[in-house]
Amino acid sequence: MKENFERLVEHLLAGNIFLEEAIEVLERSMIVRTLERTAGNQCEAAKRLGIHRNTLQKKLVSYGLANGRGRARRRPAKGQGRPRKPKSGAA
Repeated sequence: MKENFERLVEHLLAGNIFLEEAIEVLERSMIVRTLERTAGNQCEAAKRLGIHRNTLQKKLVSYGLANGRGRARRRPAKGQGRPRKPKSGAA
């Protein structure tokens, strides 16, 4: 793994990528893949990444991966969505 990482670093340096940009790309990718592996469970993803859940939520917002409520975008599993309210006035 270290050899692969060293090759990646050399590739990034050859492309004049700034350190900050490289870190953001790596961090965003790790967050997205960890959330996929945890089915969107932010608590579990934060544990696997070694960061606090609030830190993960802030990073989701900063990378545009969260909706307005600070939660990661994902579809609920089939049958797991919010129950619909019955229409008022229906007889």
